Amino acid sequence: MLKQRLLTALILIPLAVGWMFFLPFDYFTVGAVLIYLLASREWGRFVWPARPSLLMLPMAAMLSVSLYLLPTAQLLHVAPPAWLLGLLAIGALWWCGALMMVVRYPRGTLWWRQHALFKAVFGLLTLLPFFWAMLLLRSYHYEQNALFGGWALFFVMLLVWCADSGAYFCGRAFGRHKLMPAVSPKKTVEGLLGGLVLSAIVAAVTAFSFLPAEANQLALIISAIMAVLASVLGDLAESLFKREAGIKDSGSLLPGHGGVLDRIDSLTAALPVFVICYLLLN
Repeated sequence: MLKQRLLTALILIPLAVGWMFFLPFDYFTVGAVLIYLLASREWGRFVWPARPSLLMLPMAAMLSVSLYLLPTAQLLHVAPPAWLLGLLAIGALWWCGALMMVVRYPRGTLWWRQHALFKAVFGLLTLLPFFWAMLLLRSYHYEQNALFGGWALFFVMLLVWCADSGAYFCGRAFGRHKLMPAVSPKKTVEGLLGGLVLSAIVAAVTAFSFLPAEANQLALIISAIMAVLASVLGDLAESLFKREAGIKDSGSLLPGHGGVLDRIDSLTAALPVFVICYLLLN
């Protein structure tokens, strides 16, 4: 398993770097669409376990509607329209609802566990704001500097990786109090705090060392902290849905790592929350 994880990571990391930094925006969008569709199929295992691919049809339809309303190339030249900001806000509010489900698990699942429609809507609220948050970050200041948005996207991913790493090492060294044992038995409060501190340090160093003087450093730090907290929730929420579906991984596309959804679960929450917080604070 370790060899599989390492080999998959050695392949994925260069691909991810090339996708974020070196592809023209149109091709970046194609990659984002592919991630969205693959994750939608895997979410289908939570909705219709026997026929998970069925969920791709309504999910693709909703994505197509949003792309019709805003062709992605327009993001490079115009401010995000009100409906898109509303979509991101709805996505952020969805994570507030997910928090209640995680905290109240398993009682919090009684009203939706037998209803495929609810679980399909949960998937849409998770993945569609995530898709547009990726595009908004990548298109940020694109005309002034085509790589700036890539660094912005990488920054949020780095925060999530630091949160995961800090949580792992602090949890192993100091973990005594379980965070949400019914949902994810291995996570601890001490691990959460360790990951939060490490990510906050990274955010502060980035804000005061790499941003121009006129930038709002405090907005970046606050948005980063909110994104890290959301990333933990994204991980816990997917664990909840997998537990309800009786599966260990969302898929098997990435050997040693599970499915696409297993790799992006934290980012599905972190990216929309970061974008909406940063926009509101500026």
